Amino acid sequence: MNKLAVFTGNAHPELAKSICNYLKIDVSDAMVGRFSEGEVRVKINDNIRGKDVFIVQPTCPPVNENLVELLVMIDALKRASSQRITAVMPYFGYARQDRKDQPRVPISAKLVANLLTTAGANRVLTMDLHAGQIQGFFDIPVDHLFAVGVFIDYIQSLGLQNVVVVSPDVGSIKMARSYAKRLMASLAIIDKRRVSPDKAEVVHILGDVEGKDVLIVDDLVATGSSLFEAVEILHKHKARSIRAGITHGVLSGPAMERLDACRWLEELVITDSIPSGGNRTHPRLRTLSVAALLGEAIRRIHNEESVSSLFD
Repeated sequence: MNKLAVFTGNAHPELAKSICNYLKIDVSDAMVGRFSEGEVRVKINDNIRGKDVFIVQPTCPPVNENLVELLVMIDALKRASSQRITAVMPYFGYARQDRKDQPRVPISAKLVANLLTTAGANRVLTMDLHAGQIQGFFDIPVDHLFAVGVFIDYIQSLGLQNVVVVSPDVGSIKMARSYAKRLMASLAIIDKRRVSPDKAEVVHILGDVEGKDVLIVDDLVATGSSLFEAVEILHKHKARSIRAGITHGVLSGPAMERLDACRWLEELVITDSIPSGGNRTHPRLRTLSVAALLGEAIRRIHNEESVSSLFD
């Protein structure tokens, strides 16, 4: 492990420390700051010549600041003669812009993939991408982890009976099926029509939720519009209890106000793929750590072991 180095930018240093605690190493020393006019300034203070380097930097809000920090750090580490550079991005920003769904719009997820590769990243480690096909945007290896195991352990500890896993839209069916299989639960799907990028109109539910303990699963929650509309219709269909397990808790805009106003959601469970800010605290908001999952993946990548067994 003396050839392993883990760095972090300013996006989520707490997660990097937790990962290093799992690996029983220290976070490597780097200065990541700003010049007076706001340009990103990076200096690697440790000797990393010939080392296997991992940079823990989710591209969460402020997305552009954290993305540029990651790119500049990759360039600095490449020029410092590191052997291999892996960008550890628990949350991959711009992932929702993965296709042209309207005329004259960019495919920003592909652009970010190109930027990372051009900067000098040799590998990417990420978790619960908004669209799995984003892996194909890269010409370098991508290890795509899933937080399902972390959520399953917690849900099973609650001792719920007669659980039904709900997909809030068609795009999340595969994820919901994975949860349902592990929990040996039934599956339901919410059919919705989106009327704007931030607002969706729920139509009806495919499946039976009456009198059951409902678990809504998805990869991310931003403003929470879709999530809380789904909670309302599930309550109208007489679900006994409603919880949501969502990997990336972006919780932007009015999300916290909507959580506070949504009486029927018993618990919103997220992971620490994105740091929790001062305004992201609520008695019904629970955060699970993915540090051990990411730490084990880093250990296996460094030792050239299989990562796919982490999916089991």
